[in-house]
Amino acid sequence: MRLLHGSALAVAVTIVAPTAIGAQAPPADANRVVAGGGISVPGWTGKIDAQEEQKGQALNNAKLAPTGNGLQVTTGPAVTYWNAANTASGNYTVKATFTESNYMGLNDHPHPYGIVIAGNEMGTASQSFLYCAAYGDGRFIVRGFGPEPFQMGGRRPTAHEAVNKAAGKGSSVTQEIAMSVKADAVECAINGKVVASYPKAELVAAGKLKSTDGVYGIRFAHNTDAVVTGLGVTKN
Repeated sequence: MRLLHGSALAVAVTIVAPTAIGAQAPPADANRVVAGGGISVPGWTGKIDAQEEQKGQALNNAKLAPTGNGLQVTTGPAVTYWNAANTASGNYTVKATFTESNYMGLNDHPHPYGIVIAGNEMGTASQSFLYCAAYGDGRFIVRGFGPEPFQMGGRRPTAHEAVNKAAGKGSSVTQEIAMSVKADAVECAINGKVVASYPKAELVAAGKLKSTDGVYGIRFAHNTDAVVTGLGVTKN
């Protein structure tokens, strides 16, 4: 594993304990129930984390809705959203911009959101995928499900100069997040700078990814609210 941290070698992104995207944020805060929740974007679906389901949470306790030329996501439980028509294979880059206009508006500490790639058997107990997510306080994580949760780059989120920091609670912060699959590595870049890189052989392995080919989408920790624009894929 190779991680880039400023000018020194260090670690890691998305979106935390090996259970849920927001599980590392101390202290644990109760999940909200989003009024008017559910999915109103044609073709899209989602799944909340198994531990959220065990607590009695449901997908409709979070919200995915169209807004302008993007997607408005408000959670609720930690959730992964995707459109089965959005797939990528070979060498590719999936990129999107995330704007949290009211930083920590639904919580009292930062929670992450980011890009999902390599989704296989999505929505089932056997699903596998990888995600890279940023926090509005200048940190990031890389995590996955295979189908059990796994973490890359250490247990805790990692600070990196490339990740934008909000001026304070209630201010706006924007992150451009990209995940790239190359011949022998998978990279996460935030705001144009590679912050983490992993050998494919370290990711496509027992208990991790089935393949780097698959569905791409987005992932949000619990109690977050942001707009996603420009989600798409290009070939490398």
